Amino acid sequence: MSAPDATGRGSAVPTTGRGATERTTGHRATDPTAGRPTTSVHVAADRGVFMISVAAELARMHPQTLRTYEARGLIDPERSPKGTRLYSQEDVERLRRIQEMTAELGLNLAGVERVLDLEGEIELMHARIEELELQALRAQVELAERLEEVRRSFRAELVPFPNSRPPGRALVRAVDARPLGFVTRPRAR
Repeated sequence: MSAPDATGRGSAVPTTGRGATERTTGHRATDPTAGRPTTSVHVAADRGVFMISVAAELARMHPQTLRTYEARGLIDPERSPKGTRLYSQEDVERLRRIQEMTAELGLNLAGVERVLDLEGEIELMHARIEELELQALRAQVELAERLEEVRRSFRAELVPFPNSRPPGRALVRAVDARPLGFVTRPRAR
């Protein structure tokens, strides 16, 4: 709290770290709710919690515009048991995106609908690509494991072919080398 100045009204010197000012009267100059306890609630972004008037205000639109967009199929809010439209945070973001396309890009609602459909298709394709990449990775790992099993099983059966160029480069099965008169002996070191 600041001390009164020569006029007796208090000085406008910041008294908190956020730059808020207090006068001797005790009134906050910047935040009328300062000092009150606040409660925050976290809700899933796809859960319908906003009635049409709140959603319209958040999206900076008239409620009738939301009804029009719903009739055109651009937005599909949830309904309460009594039939009240309930908009989610995702719905509000979609409304803002629609507004951006109509106001800033000059698209009509048919164009917006087409853009949203294409964006939906792209999302589905990205999900499919990720799924295929995961399947390919799993197949690659499985193939590598099988290949290693085969290599381990052949290691005991394969011996170097002595007449290969360069020497030791070619491998033959040990059972095939014996009838040819090859005797595999360990190399002396």
